[in-house]
Amino acid sequence: MKKALLVISFGTSYAKTRQKNIESCEKQLAAAFPGRDFFRAFTSGMIIRKLKERDNLHIHNPEEALRHLYELGYEDVAIQSLHVINGDEYEKIVGQVENYRPFFRSVCIGKPLLSSFEDYSQLITALYYQIPELKEDERVVFMGHGATHHAFSAYACLDHMMTNSGFPGRVGAVESYPEIELLIKGLKAEKIRKVHLMPLMLVAGDHAINDMASDEEDSWKTQLQQVGIEATPWLQGMGENNMIRQMFVEHLAQAINTLESYP
Repeated sequence: MKKALLVISFGTSYAKTRQKNIESCEKQLAAAFPGRDFFRAFTSGMIIRKLKERDNLHIHNPEEALRHLYELGYEDVAIQSLHVINGDEYEKIVGQVENYRPFFRSVCIGKPLLSSFEDYSQLITALYYQIPELKEDERVVFMGHGATHHAFSAYACLDHMMTNSGFPGRVGAVESYPEIELLIKGLKAEKIRKVHLMPLMLVAGDHAINDMASDEEDSWKTQLQQVGIEATPWLQGMGENNMIRQMFVEHLAQAINTLESYP
């Protein structure tokens, strides 16, 4: 029986960032499941089109990838999402997979990064190993993407767990709650002098470069500096963190083991 590994991410148009983050995750997953042939898909149509037009690089979307696997004769497909939360993008993948499930003998999907209480605790530990040494009046501020989906609450949950565990960091979201204004209020109350800005995203793409680290008047760096808090951006996606990559491996292993236990 031909077995495939399909790794699905939002994607990025930045080549170096893709190599450091997405490809690093893909390689770690491929190494963990050597009996499967590796395939890739992106969920962002905009990025897929940009890569095709600019670089002549063709990336399948999930439906195209599944159709391609069926045409190649694969019967067992293990899929891992590289998304952070169980939001719209992940639900879209699940729906597309269900449409193609009848074409395969076996299909399973590994869950996104933050899918259980243990995931939150594990992520906090992983993030601890990538932050710089901090003084008492310094903090790390992580920028999440945010969502209109109800899963946006994952960012506030992670922020609360960091605070409750004594982790010297805060979590905000660029497109939902918690907003940067709320974080600034808390940082000022704590008399924080300096923050280190890091993406809570798989890749350090447009949001990290423009909304977090740029000199634009509405960037997080600028807003922090305007209230007297020094801000140092770190353009490092979570895909560069080996412990986070391993979380995706564990999620897929759980999905495969569950499927094998209950065929």
